[in-house]
Amino acid sequence: MLRCNPFLLFDGNCAEAMTFYQSCLGGELTLTKLADTPMKEMFPPEKHKRMINAHLNSGAIAISAADWMASPAFEPIQGNTFAIFIIGGTYDEIKKVFDKLSIGAEKDRFQDLHDLPFGTYGQFYDKYGVQWIFKGEKKE
Repeated sequence: MLRCNPFLLFDGNCAEAMTFYQSCLGGELTLTKLADTPMKEMFPPEKHKRMINAHLNSGAIAISAADWMASPAFEPIQGNTFAIFIIGGTYDEIKKVFDKLSIGAEKDRFQDLHDLPFGTYGQFYDKYGVQWIFKGEKKE
């Protein structure tokens, strides 16, 4: 079953912001630094202290976040630091929704669904400028 929650992008202060949100909302916070993942080899050393994934779960409230990794190709500006995060489901389930929503998507920042250590991942900005991020089970 797919579910949706907000996904926030920060510019180096993700851990600080998410810790603050946890102090306000309670719940369980999980923080993962880029340096603690196999993906660190894909980025320069100055990004290794950034958060590649943060998740706060407090009852019915769920917020996911990460630090901005795309600089200097794309700079964080108001409007591109928020995304709709579609989570869960089999590859086939998320692929069906991904394909429909990505019709007319911006091509220069399009990442088709692909396997990463934590599952299947993909993202794009749709034809209306809304960013969508997908994470699901690995393709079998």
